[in-house]
Amino acid sequence: MIVGTAGHIDHGKTALVRALTGIDADRLPEEKKRGITIELGYAWMPQPGSSDGRIGFVDVPGHEKLVRTMVAGASGIDYGLLLVAADDGPMPQTVEHATILSLLGVRRGAAVITKIDRVDAERLAACEAQVHALLSSAGLEDYPVLQVSSVRGDGVDELRARLASEAQASRADDMTGAGFRMGLDRAFTLDGVGTVVAGSIGAGNVAVADALCLAGTPDRTYRVRSLQVHSRGAESAHAGQRCAVGLAGLERTDDLRGQVLCDPAIALTTQRIDVWLEVASTEERALRSGTAVHLHAATQDCLATVAVLGQPSIAPGSGALAQLVLHKPANVWHGDRFILRDASAVRTVAGGSVLDPLGPTRYRQTPERLAYLDSQRADEPLARLQGALAQAQYGVNGAAWLRSAGLASWPFALDEVPDAVVGAGGEWIIARARLEQNETGLLTALRDFHAKYPDEIGPDLLRARRLAAPRMPEALWLQLVEHLIQAGKINRRNGFLHLPEHGIALKAAEQIVAERALPMLLDGRFDPPWVRDIADTARLPEQQVRQVLGRMARGGDVYQVVKDLFYHPAVMQEAASLARRLAAEGEGGAITAARFRDHTGLGRKRAIQILEFFDRIGFLRRVGDLHLLRPGTMLFPEQDSKQDSKAS
Repeated sequence: MIVGTAGHIDHGKTALVRALTGIDADRLPEEKKRGITIELGYAWMPQPGSSDGRIGFVDVPGHEKLVRTMVAGASGIDYGLLLVAADDGPMPQTVEHATILSLLGVRRGAAVITKIDRVDAERLAACEAQVHALLSSAGLEDYPVLQVSSVRGDGVDELRARLASEAQASRADDMTGAGFRMGLDRAFTLDGVGTVVAGSIGAGNVAVADALCLAGTPDRTYRVRSLQVHSRGAESAHAGQRCAVGLAGLERTDDLRGQVLCDPAIALTTQRIDVWLEVASTEERALRSGTAVHLHAATQDCLATVAVLGQPSIAPGSGALAQLVLHKPANVWHGDRFILRDASAVRTVAGGSVLDPLGPTRYRQTPERLAYLDSQRADEPLARLQGALAQAQYGVNGAAWLRSAGLASWPFALDEVPDAVVGAGGEWIIARARLEQNETGLLTALRDFHAKYPDEIGPDLLRARRLAAPRMPEALWLQLVEHLIQAGKINRRNGFLHLPEHGIALKAAEQIVAERALPMLLDGRFDPPWVRDIADTARLPEQQVRQVLGRMARGGDVYQVVKDLFYHPAVMQEAASLARRLAAEGEGGAITAARFRDHTGLGRKRAIQILEFFDRIGFLRRVGDLHLLRPGTMLFPEQDSKQDSKAS
């Protein structure tokens, strides 16, 4: 368990930590000289009988100019100690720190009246009444009020026993499947170890030899060389512990502090986050869209703009959905708590929790989107996934959902998700009712297309998506198509989608033209007949021959070089093989129109038409008057001599 102090400057936070642990958390010379905490301080207390061994302490500064540092320390704690000096009573920073603890969701904690050795019983009673009133106004009514004197030791043993008891009930077991992540509040270099980063583990587990990354640069990983938990060497560490991580390959830089170290599987960066936002009851006016604020999330700090969702504003003491548009990238995950301070960083405005770290730019105010965000307020991952599926018209990308939730693996079996259809490996998950709606939409779109264009085989994948589901993510669209193909509800022919019955009707019409036209194209070799000549010879309508050959060309069954001039695939393969040979023999791998004309026996115009067709489809590329074989082309692969002779 990690315990964090809070309260006004000079109210005895560091002294109490020293009385509980024997450790002076003020480590900087300036802190010792001035007698105030400037940077976060750390200490630990033995916890007999616990596998964790120690309770960690984060001692935060109380000065009003150091609230940013205070928030960074308070964001990773499990238990809060709000200190109030008996002689002063609640002061301005006491009120703000109490508000911050409440907005960060630190519901486990205690208020501690310090310096009781300096006041009489009457003053102590008055101070206790003030503290109870403060806790009530801040929404921390469950905090008990304790009394201590760090000088005489009054109440210290009782507080130490209470903390040990609370630690037994703390989050010893992290959420199943949670990926490791830790906001960095310290970075330094040690001889023989290299770069060391430290912070409070927010989620997951880490062990020596694991590969971790900075969330903003997931492509570069660093091996965990060593671990220290509360200044003791360890082989592993988990959420709820202070940890120092020695990383191989990481260079010490000034910007490490404030970054997030995490499992590469969950790394993400965002600039739009959808949140549940609670406005501080201490605010005098409602929070409106367009308000500029400072976002404090773990050890990160950046400017942001508020967009209230579903209503015009949020009244003081109330909560609502909102989107935060960040002015620079940040690393947050579902459930992360945060604080908003005003643009001048003078006062705490609001706080809340992340519902979707990858908020959309468009459609953020639709009823479906608002209902989706409401469903993400549930604590259990299974309940959140069910809520997402109920509102997600096009289903959920499983990998993206896991990463947004900070999960490296599914915390439940996917077959436990009621009324859902799961794609391969959980990459695609959709509610059964939504799947049926999307199936109907695609089938209807194909039916309408066939009615409007009866002579075409059907739309290609991209066109079909624009017609049936333009907002569906491409990955989900491809899996929907595969699902319908496997179910036999649609067919795919050379990249075009069509209903099975439409394909049968077209094949009957195509067969007549193909049986008469293809032999003519093959016999014509490099100089095949034009469409009108094929129609005259076959005694078929010219328009029908043109439409069918055009459709066959789109399907790759023939090749259209220019309007109304089609080539048999075997002949085009022969022409491509000739082009390859001329390129190998030509100076600099070049093919000229003259050489190609001479070897095909064609006129110059027709030879140029074929070469330009090869340029157009990416088999060749034109440089001036020369044509070069495009390196690595997969078109018209070379065939053996038997195949070549057969094609000839």
